[in-house]
Amino acid sequence: MERKKFYITTPIYYPSDNLHIGHSYTTVACDALARYKRLQGYDVMYLTGTDEHGQKIQDKAAAAGKTPKQYVDDIVVGIKELWELLDISYDRYIRTTDDYHVEAVQKIFKQLYDKGDIYKGFYEGMYCKPCETFWTASQLVDGKCPDCGRDVYAAKEDAYFFKLSNYADRLLKLYEENPKFIQPEARKNEMISFINQGLQDLCVSRTTVKWGIPVTFDPDHTVYVWVDALSNYITALGYENDKYNDYDQYWPADIHMVGKEILRFHTIIWPAMLMALDLPLPKRVFGHGWLLLEGGKMSKSVGNVVDPVVLCKRYGVDAVRYFLLREVPFGNDGVYTNESLIARINSDLANDMGNLVSRSAAMIEKYFGGTLPADREADELDNELIALCEGLTEKTEKYMDDLSIPQALAEIFKVVQRANKYIDETAPWVLAKDESKKARLATVLYNLVEAMRFVTTLLQAYLPNTTPKIAAQLGYKAEDLTYETLAKFGHLTNVTVQKGEVIFPRIDAAKELAAIAKEEEEKKAAREAAQKKAEEPAAEEEKVEEITYDDFAKVNLIVGEVKDCTAVPKSDKLLNLTIWDGKRERTILSGIHEWYEPEDLKGHKVVIVDNLAPRKMRGFVSEGMVLSADTPDGGAQVVFVDDMTPGCKVR
Repeated sequence: MERKKFYITTPIYYPSDNLHIGHSYTTVACDALARYKRLQGYDVMYLTGTDEHGQKIQDKAAAAGKTPKQYVDDIVVGIKELWELLDISYDRYIRTTDDYHVEAVQKIFKQLYDKGDIYKGFYEGMYCKPCETFWTASQLVDGKCPDCGRDVYAAKEDAYFFKLSNYADRLLKLYEENPKFIQPEARKNEMISFINQGLQDLCVSRTTVKWGIPVTFDPDHTVYVWVDALSNYITALGYENDKYNDYDQYWPADIHMVGKEILRFHTIIWPAMLMALDLPLPKRVFGHGWLLLEGGKMSKSVGNVVDPVVLCKRYGVDAVRYFLLREVPFGNDGVYTNESLIARINSDLANDMGNLVSRSAAMIEKYFGGTLPADREADELDNELIALCEGLTEKTEKYMDDLSIPQALAEIFKVVQRANKYIDETAPWVLAKDESKKARLATVLYNLVEAMRFVTTLLQAYLPNTTPKIAAQLGYKAEDLTYETLAKFGHLTNVTVQKGEVIFPRIDAAKELAAIAKEEEEKKAAREAAQKKAEEPAAEEEKVEEITYDDFAKVNLIVGEVKDCTAVPKSDKLLNLTIWDGKRERTILSGIHEWYEPEDLKGHKVVIVDNLAPRKMRGFVSEGMVLSADTPDGGAQVVFVDDMTPGCKVR
């Protein structure tokens, strides 16, 4: 009999820097769903990967003195090591720099062009560099990017466009006929509202971004990063390439799991592309909430992130996995705090489950030498625990199908909590004092081990490192921990235990939090000292020294256009300028904030030192210098050259 298939995907992560606990949240959730489906007997394909093209990667690599490919190669090594640490059981890992993906994306772009769904035009509008997204003026919120809230700048270039506007009605019909296509429900309403505002055709190529997939029939253009990235879900299965051949087996995807900030791309652009290609649509797109830190979204660029590697080394992999899966209400935003992590470990894992395993094994060893006798005596006190176990798979299956992972775990731990209560009700230590109650005592202890077998079997999907430890202590074999054996209570025939180490040691919360606070203060002080040192200007020369013509010839002065300008956080002096030099955008930090506000500089053309060695300041890499002159009152005046063209050499 052919097994049912299940295809689940994470978003492919942008390797501009190491991943944080928020990325781990998405990936661990998908891993639990994939493992649960495998436990049920499904043929599972679990896909993850990295989205490696675009302007941000190009700039990051330049700042690091590497090629873009070298830069992403180094980051991807760390990402794969993180997934290995977190025991992520992905079946396939795609990189958008993989040759087979590049080939397939070029074919997809050409197909859409040949069908008339992509056409060449001219783009002039607002562009958000961090999101790599184009916006019309009406879509901006207070003049800023509606997704990330950052500044946008005017962009003007030749471009290819996808006729997204043609698919508005079909998308609305899709949402109506498939009410579970977008989840949670509130997110669907956001997408409907976005479409009803009027879909614009989508710019799908760039000429100013060279780190990307070239358009085969017009190589001055690179494919827009989102068209490149979204296609991974089918190219990873072999669509339009010879690397794999299981597209027909697994497509359409059962679940695309994404963060809510990229839901629009997955529920508007992606299905429209598939419609244009006459391909089946994914069954469901789930936009989960963010894992927040002290009220704000974790962000690599802001620096307010929690390192999952540090947490795993401190508390153990499964403790971190459990917190992510149990604590956060799936679909809504959740908050990470050290206090909540420690509380969840102590309450559920140490007090409830760890204590139950230890007590059960200890009592069987103490009262029966480690092996339970065959003589048993049932009682009405057993019925509630047995009924709870026998109804467990129906409840967890329903919650997992609804992507309500915390509720599924809550149901599993209801059995743990009920088993602990069962110990108090039956009082095995009292039964052990009466020789005539040995059969009843054996039944009580058997029921505890059998109840934990239900728990252990299902927890294989969530805590893959812990379940083998429980199995070793309570004597479960692999055949005892299958989904099929959970239909009926009483599967175990022989029970032999061997008490082992404490599965989840209890944490001294006060002591731990004090230690964390001390470490964070030390790190903060070190960061502030480093920032202060980086910001200190070079000592000014007391006298002007003569230089030769050859010395002057080494300095390359060119014209640049200020596309964007923002104040550098926690600095009264520095402005962060995004400057177009005729070939690429670069970041230059300039200590002129005392005399200029960001809006005074945007849109102006200035003279910059092109070949100044990059310098790291306040967490940014400055690639050059803006020329300014001293004023009689001790101020500074930027040299504006607004009638000149960016890239022109100044002699």
